[in-house]
Amino acid sequence: METKMINLKINGIPVTVPEGTTILQAARQAHIEIPTLCFLKDVSRMGSCRMCVVEATGARGLVAACVYPVAEGMEVRTNTEKCRQSRKMTLELILSKHKKKCLSCERNHSCELQRLSLGYSVDEDRFKGEDFVLPLDDSTPYLIRDNDKCINCMRCVNACKKQGIYAIGPIGRGFNVHIGSAFDRPLVESPCVGCGQCVVDCPVGALSEKSNINEVWAALSDSSKKVVFITAPSVRATLGEAFDMPIGTNVEGKMIAAIRRFNPEAVFNMDVTADLTIMEEASELINRIKTNKPMPMFTSCCPAWIKFIEQTYPEMIPHLSTCKSPQQMFGALLKTYWCEKNNIDPASLFVVSVIPCTAKKYECAREEMKGDVDVAITTRELARMIKTAGIKFTELPDEEFDNPFATATGAGAIFGATGGVMEAALRTAAHMLDGSFEVLDFFAVRGSNPIKEATYLVAGHTIKVAVASGLDNARKIVESIKSGEKKYDFVEIMSCPGGCVNGGGQPTLPDSVRNSVELKEARAKALYSCDNTNSYRRSADSPTIDIIYNDYLNFPNSHRAHEILHTSYKPNPKI
Repeated sequence: METKMINLKINGIPVTVPEGTTILQAARQAHIEIPTLCFLKDVSRMGSCRMCVVEATGARGLVAACVYPVAEGMEVRTNTEKCRQSRKMTLELILSKHKKKCLSCERNHSCELQRLSLGYSVDEDRFKGEDFVLPLDDSTPYLIRDNDKCINCMRCVNACKKQGIYAIGPIGRGFNVHIGSAFDRPLVESPCVGCGQCVVDCPVGALSEKSNINEVWAALSDSSKKVVFITAPSVRATLGEAFDMPIGTNVEGKMIAAIRRFNPEAVFNMDVTADLTIMEEASELINRIKTNKPMPMFTSCCPAWIKFIEQTYPEMIPHLSTCKSPQQMFGALLKTYWCEKNNIDPASLFVVSVIPCTAKKYECAREEMKGDVDVAITTRELARMIKTAGIKFTELPDEEFDNPFATATGAGAIFGATGGVMEAALRTAAHMLDGSFEVLDFFAVRGSNPIKEATYLVAGHTIKVAVASGLDNARKIVESIKSGEKKYDFVEIMSCPGGCVNGGGQPTLPDSVRNSVELKEARAKALYSCDNTNSYRRSADSPTIDIIYNDYLNFPNSHRAHEILHTSYKPNPKI
């Protein structure tokens, strides 16, 4: 059926859009950005904050552009005096109960409320709300909630709902409404898994990661410590955004150069242990296929997904790969192999992981792996450190990772995108099963579709795989397996929609960007470019991996490899 097109004018500019389009969407076609606070593409569409109000013919009074549909012949005006005064009053009412600690706020200079307040010349003290102080929730190892900064836009609630976790929601009514967990209990007692999607979706500073920056500075200043930085695959594709560089810019060389100016012992490439994860995981998969161990096998790189399984589907724990994540593998390898090779006391080594994820902070503190990595800092935290240190990021020359952990494969780089772990594992597993299998590109598992399936025939084995990103989609996959509806051999799950490139620790961008740019695709493109231009595209072909096994681990899934690189999981773990 042919889509009906609607003709209208926005600020006098003719626009033609499909029927059902909202005024907010139509305005972008006229290159007009209507301000928003509660609206966020693919996450929240409520029309509750009233920042996007406009005047439109055929409507009574001001209407919310984010939910109001266009009509034939409609004329919309977005910046009338009535619109501007309404928005200004809305902001002043929000500020009447907002903790205005902008100078020390994590979101200073990147806060949507701050940006709009400046643009509309608000009087932040025009209305005096009732003073009350809500308790700061810092009960988890990864997140801080400051409800005195919350503007009740509900974006965090909708993000959690979209993930299918429902850890938070509105409590109370009217002026006293606030966001919290059931019965106002601390977040640590909720089903929260630490994915951090609520943090990147919050337009203000009500949610932030629990920062480890001070610990890193302290370690760097301690002469008894040898500080090593390890950087995750997707950080190279997003760090530049914190310095106003185009989305999807690969800043690997500048990232290394910036960290080196902190004067650490070394800067290593976590893509190396992504390759190591693949060697261990592919070997484990083949062993499971041949010995009829619990199938399908689930990937275990994402700590939020692991926590989700432990809390929600403990009966599926035997299906999890026993491999540690690349972050934890690297920490364990550094404090064993690297320390032994360099006569370093492991107790003096301080490992800093730079990661696109808030749940990785929780992973560092897990009882089973505590001590592998000392602290994990997000991409945002690294950007703050670079700025604080006075490093002119965009002017830096490109530098290279330190040996012996500098060279990795393209398979390691694509770990940061949904489907990347699956594709990397398939490249090596297929080659292990059939040495003449040379296919390197598995296009069916690529892309940001929330659920992907594929079937491959390798050395007489039919391998059925599935990929899911976003925990609500993970739930669908697990339920289909439990019911017998679906049968897979290998399943990749990433908690964040689109994978680590869209992780909860990535840079916060203005709503105008987040609502108009496909971030997941642009960031993932940078990683696949790294893969396509790499001399090595299969983890099994990595010369670094050869050295690690020949020098220390012997072979994939060896006894020593299991001691250092593998772990176990249990229902409802406690930190």
